Amino acid sequence: MSTTQSDRLRGLLEPLVSAKDLDLEEIEVSRAGRRRVLRIVVDSDEGVELDACAELSRAVSELLDESDAMGEDEYVLEVTSPGAERPLTELRHYRRATGRLARLQLHDGGEVVARIIEADEEGIDTEIPGVKGRKPTARRIAFAEIAKARVEIEFSRKDGKNEITQDDRDDILNDIQNEEEA
Repeated sequence: MSTTQSDRLRGLLEPLVSAKDLDLEEIEVSRAGRRRVLRIVVDSDEGVELDACAELSRAVSELLDESDAMGEDEYVLEVTSPGAERPLTELRHYRRATGRLARLQLHDGGEVVARIIEADEEGIDTEIPGVKGRKPTARRIAFAEIAKARVEIEFSRKDGKNEITQDDRDDILNDIQNEEEA
């Protein structure tokens, strides 16, 4: 998709998506045989339910029919959420992934698999799971250190917890602060 078309579609669709309290994450136009596929990826802090995608799809379809943004050729419209193993590229993605396990590829070539405890403008506070009976360790990772990041799928947590409690979060943040002061 050309930058001009991408910018035009984003400019056209962003107000509509925002009005539905959603974030427009991605717009992609690709070929599928003779047809084009317009894929719109949306998200929110609470996630996106199927009904919200269907409602947005109808509204986007009407808006595109009224404009010439897609031209005269046929296309298939897909409105979807980012998926379970989404890449983390924006601060809001890291904040939404709080409590989740993430695989972080670092610019220095290293890789870290850690639970995101908290995210701010400079980076993330993480808990690196303990291995072979060792205790988990806290680590602060600046965004400048991260080359790529992706949420990891967890089918079952070994500790039986479904989410990090506020007390757990406070303990981990205290550990990070104590390590930085040491």
